[in-house]
Amino acid sequence: MFAQLGIEHVDYKDTSTLRQFLSERGKIRSRAVTGLTVQQQRHVTTAVKNAREMALLPYPGQG
Repeated sequence: MFAQLGIEHVDYKDTSTLRQFLSERGKIRSRAVTGLTVQQQRHVTTAVKNAREMALLPYPGQG
């Protein structure tokens, strides 16, 4: 899936890429929806959580 999107690696500072893996409400989409492998999903989840800690992405339900 990363190759199809042209993504080499996920970075917490790249919020435009991370937003592709978030729902409208700000929740991380599941593997069934995104089509990522287990390892890729872990990388995305970690990056989203780091971005939230750095206030680059909102927490679910906060805009």
